Amino acid sequence: METTFGATGLGVSRLGLGCGGIGEARVTEGDAERLVHAALDLGITFFDVARSYGAAEERLGRALGARRGSVVISTKGGYGATGCDDWTGACITRGIDEALGRLRTDHVDVFHLHSCPPDVLLRGELHDALLRARQAGKIRVAAYSGDNDALAWAASCETFGSVQCSINVFDQHALRDSVPRAASRSMGVVAKRPLGNAPWRFHERPGADDVAAAWDRMRAMSLDPEPLAWEELALRFTAFAPGVSSAVVGTTRIEHLAAAARAIGEGPLPSDLTARVRSAFEAVGAGWPGLV
Repeated sequence: METTFGATGLGVSRLGLGCGGIGEARVTEGDAERLVHAALDLGITFFDVARSYGAAEERLGRALGARRGSVVISTKGGYGATGCDDWTGACITRGIDEALGRLRTDHVDVFHLHSCPPDVLLRGELHDALLRARQAGKIRVAAYSGDNDALAWAASCETFGSVQCSINVFDQHALRDSVPRAASRSMGVVAKRPLGNAPWRFHERPGADDVAAAWDRMRAMSLDPEPLAWEELALRFTAFAPGVSSAVVGTTRIEHLAAAARAIGEGPLPSDLTARVRSAFEAVGAGWPGLV
């Protein structure tokens, strides 16, 4: 499951663990530790977290312990740093230092600016702060996490060595331009939401806006996943999309993570099935934006 992360010099697993769930109050410290250890035992070496994910950074740092050196940690920030205005150079610098403390590490492998709009990305002080952090060895790769216009800009920006964006059967917007652009520049690409909120679970339109949007797209595409189950189709499509380094699955259940690992272990989809998925999207969704 190991692959290269663009030209960053890092190696990552095709399947990554999205750690948002382990920061939630409903998840115990013990459950978080068991999930992280199960991920490691499954061969997962890419762990994605963020400042805004509750206690996730602290819990991930404690759970990894002595195994920190065998994994790639990706975190996100740009906001919430102590005593700093959001989206300033000072906020980036302080935020990275605080993340290092919470994660119990001397460096963050990948640090993303987290879903800020294009006008914020243009601020030179942010890029200067990221470059200083990289020169100091506090981060290895400066990155951007987001979609649409900001993603397209970031995929062409010299500061960034990787990007993270939404990629799934029902959200292929990034595959049309931004991901190929990033891949042409040898950037790492992290795919979030590879299951696309799993809209196939619902017989009627769900109430949550993000799931409803995916459900509407699924209905419009009229795609039959046969001969595979939806989960396997979705995961294999995203994890092996051209340019993608790792697909991050957010879950707090070990059995779901193990099932995802088995699915991706089957390798890329047959070429004719991949073509069918791409064609179903292009037929009705060529103008659909990325789902934020």
